[in-house]
Amino acid sequence: MKVRRLFLVTALLIAGQAGGAIAAAVTDYAIVTPGNPMAFPRDYGSHPNFRTEWWYVTGWLSTQSGESLGFQITFFRTRPDIAADNPSAFAPHQLLIAHCAISDPKRGRLWQDQRIRRAGFGLAEAVQGDTEVWMDDWSLKHRAGVYEAKIAAEDFAIEVELADTQPPLINGDAGVSRKGPEPASASYYYSLPHMTVTGNITRGGEPTRVTGEAWFDHEWSSEYLDDAAQGWDWIGINLDHGAALMAFRIRGVDGSVRWAGGTYRGGDGKVDILQAAAVRFDAVRTWTSPRTGSQYPVEWRVDAGSHGFVLRPLMDDQENDTRLSTGAIYWEGAVRAYEAERPVGRGYLELTGYGDRLKLR
Repeated sequence: MKVRRLFLVTALLIAGQAGGAIAAAVTDYAIVTPGNPMAFPRDYGSHPNFRTEWWYVTGWLSTQSGESLGFQITFFRTRPDIAADNPSAFAPHQLLIAHCAISDPKRGRLWQDQRIRRAGFGLAEAVQGDTEVWMDDWSLKHRAGVYEAKIAAEDFAIEVELADTQPPLINGDAGVSRKGPEPASASYYYSLPHMTVTGNITRGGEPTRVTGEAWFDHEWSSEYLDDAAQGWDWIGINLDHGAALMAFRIRGVDGSVRWAGGTYRGGDGKVDILQAAAVRFDAVRTWTSPRTGSQYPVEWRVDAGSHGFVLRPLMDDQENDTRLSTGAIYWEGAVRAYEAERPVGRGYLELTGYGDRLKLR
């Protein structure tokens, strides 16, 4: 814990010192605009001219003894408001942040950890051209349809390979996913559903062989949430027979639904881009964190176009405390999808802004 705090304080001091030297600087961030079709492998890689970007892996794992576990690995890249022509090698032109967690019903709460680093000096980087992002001994790298993820946290570890089984799922309008009423509030966004997972995890010093299935998201944006947004509810669900569903809603500070959207791809490969009016989230049951007092809707009824599912968590306590890196506390966890009480898929649910308003700047 002391080590993590030292890294955070160091990063903030570096950002503050560089920012203080050029307090009047205003960064010219790239803007999400239609008409820029995605190209791979180029868009697997980093987009450093945008303010915010993340590579996000979630999934379900099975151990040889029959345990069901969830796991999450996220690498963030953020571009601070620092003048691009600052000549100092120590200026934090890019910051990298990573979160990781294992949802373990036997433990009853998450195994979780986080890091933050300034990019550069061969210690942390997000590479352009293909997915290759790392900080120290934490990494996510892509080669020829296979991702390698390696996380060595304080009291657990994840080392897995994730293999493509389907082509990228392009979300929104040809990859432009709106997040609010104004066109500028948007991200470039694609997903890789139904990735196969093999590898090992370690909990409390005990290694375990695992297999499973994952969902991969990659988004980049300069204005993800507008000033009236409080947070979001998001799901990525690997459904039976190769189908997949991504759906989200953005909640306003007044409690209203500010925006919504999603993508459904059937087992036959047909894609349905879901407009805001076609997506609805209705809370069924809530859970209150004993640590923060935040109340999260952990069971949902989600309607997405002509499809409707009930989502139930692997376990209630999947609250993720990342105040030492992003400053946020949110709920992010493994869920099962049911249709008429029949299990039809598994995936992840993310709930942000149920305590303080989520800020991505």
